[in-house]
Amino acid sequence: MATNEERLKILKMIDEGKITAEEGAKLLSALSENRKTARRPPLRGASGSARWLKVRVTDTMTGKAKATVNLPLGLVDAGLNIASKYAPDVAFDELVEAINAGAEGKIIDVYDEEDGEHVEIFIE
Repeated sequence: MATNEERLKILKMIDEGKITAEEGAKLLSALSENRKTARRPPLRGASGSARWLKVRVTDTMTGKAKATVNLPLGLVDAGLNIASKYAPDVAFDELVEAINAGAEGKIIDVYDEEDGEHVEIFIE
């Protein structure tokens, strides 16, 4: 079961328009599911400092942002549970290991020529 603090963070993100209500519901569901079945070691953020996982998807033709997602590292594990359902071939465990090892800056930089997208993932 998710803690009240985690639930409040998600609700605040919805209230601030950072995520949709549907995305928030999925995060809450994944958060609850994650508590029931921990399938990987939990993420460890740097103590005393806010750390974020930032995902940016850019249209390669126009250069305009198609999507920008900023998640506190405390919610990344729940987000990865959701993402793993849509992209089962991605090695999310390696991403978690990089985060736990203290990785910072751009950790993923992918050009998808078929869809015309540039995907970047940062830890700050």
